[in-house]
Amino acid sequence: MCFALMFVVHKISVKRNYVSSRNRKATKEELWLALKDSLWAMVIPVAIICGIRFGVFTPTEAGAMTVMYALLVGFFAYKDLKLEHIPMILLESILSTSVVMLIICAAGAFSFYMAWERIPMQVTASIMNITQTPWILLLMINFLLIIVGMFVEGSAALILLTPLLAPVVEKAGVDLIHFGMVIVLNLTIAGVTPPVGTLMYATCSIIGVPVHKFSKEVIPFLLALFLVLFVITYIPDLVLFLPNLIMGK
Repeated sequence: MCFALMFVVHKISVKRNYVSSRNRKATKEELWLALKDSLWAMVIPVAIICGIRFGVFTPTEAGAMTVMYALLVGFFAYKDLKLEHIPMILLESILSTSVVMLIICAAGAFSFYMAWERIPMQVTASIMNITQTPWILLLMINFLLIIVGMFVEGSAALILLTPLLAPVVEKAGVDLIHFGMVIVLNLTIAGVTPPVGTLMYATCSIIGVPVHKFSKEVIPFLLALFLVLFVITYIPDLVLFLPNLIMGK
C-alpha cells in the first residue's frame, strides 16, 4: 500500500509540476536535528501500540493517555502550547468529535437495520449457492465487502460479516489469515470510497474539504488501493509469508 500510494503521489506531483519543498537533500546534521526534535512525537504511536499490546490500557484509555502526553510535551518539551490555546483546542475537538460521532451513529443505525432485516445473511447465502470456486468466491466477497463497507461502519461490518463469511471461505480452501487481511483491507478501502464512505465524510469534516473535491482527487489513490487489494487477494503468499515464517511452515 505504501509503495502504491507513493507511486501515485509521485505521478501526480510530476504531472502538476509541484515545486519541491527543498532545493537540496538534507545533510546528516539536519537529519539528526530533525530526529531529535521529533523523538517526543514519535514516542506516541510506539507507546500506544505497546500499551495496548501488553494490556497496560484499552484503546479508549490510550486516547486519553495520548491527550495527556501531548499536553505535557506541548507545554514542557516543545513549549509551543500555552494556556490560552486550550479553549480553542477544546472547541475544535468538540466540533470534530461531534461530526464524527454523528456519522458513526448513522452508520450504526443502518448496521442495526441491515442486521434486523438479515440482509448480510441473505447475500452470503446467495454467494454460497452461486459458487464454491475460491477465486470466484473471493471476487464476489470483495465486491460484497466494498458495497457493505461504504454504508456500514467498519467495526460493525466486521462483527456482522466475519462469522458468516469465514466458514464459507475456509470450506473453499482459503487460508483464514489470508482472508482476514482481505476483509480488513476491503472495509478500509470502502470507508474512503465515494459516494457514502463513512471515513470519507469524517475526514472531510475534520480537514474542511468539500466531499465533491475529495471524491475527484481520491480516484487515482483508490485505483492504486484496488490494485493492491487484487494482488493481495490472488497472491496469498504475500500475506502469508511472514506468518508462515514465524510459525516455521
